[in-house]
Amino acid sequence: QVQLVESGGGLVQAGGSLKLSCAASGSPFSANEMTWYRQAPGKQRELVATITNYGRTNYADSVKGRFTISRDGPKNTMYLQMNSLKPEDTAVYYCNAKIRVMSGDYWGQGTQVTVSS
Repeated sequence: QVQLVESGGGLVQAGGSLKLSCAASGSPFSANEMTWYRQAPGKQRELVATITNYGRTNYADSVKGRFTISRDGPKNTMYLQMNSLKPEDTAVYYCNAKIRVMSGDYWGQGTQVTVSS
């Protein structure tokens, strides 16, 4: 059973920083792709940033230059360094991992990020 656990969320003032972590357990295989999503109240879940097992990254336009995604591949651990936070970054942030050899698409339970103005 693969499990993903996010941590690092909280309340921060606009302009501040937070670092989210996502730890995946229960898989002997490295995730092909790990992604951060977020969902604000009343809005659809949206992709924030993705990183592949080759280290290739992709970001939503809204976070480019402010957020940095990274991972420790062998440990299936992923991070999201969030700088220059804005009130519009307020959302529940979810971790996702795709492990193709297991035909798996796994989600964490989410961590709340609240940015006050």
